[in-house]
Amino acid sequence: MSEDGAATRSPGEGGRFMRWAYRHLAGPAEVHGAVQGGSTEARELWKRDLAERKRYTREQRERKRAAKEADRRS
Repeated sequence: MSEDGAATRSPGEGGRFMRWAYRHLAGPAEVHGAVQGGSTEARELWKRDLAERKRYTREQRERKRAAKEADRRS
């Protein structure tokens, strides 16, 4: 503590507002059940969504590759 009774802080630590914002808005994540997910249905929907995104990305890559091949042959 400093002479006036206040704790000394580093310049980047922030003040009262930053502590409140971190604690209530951006604080440490709650990880209870985060790995397993909420429910079986939610996990299955997430897996399906991930598979769809991968499929879409793969299709886009194949389209770009086909377009490049067509340009080379022209």
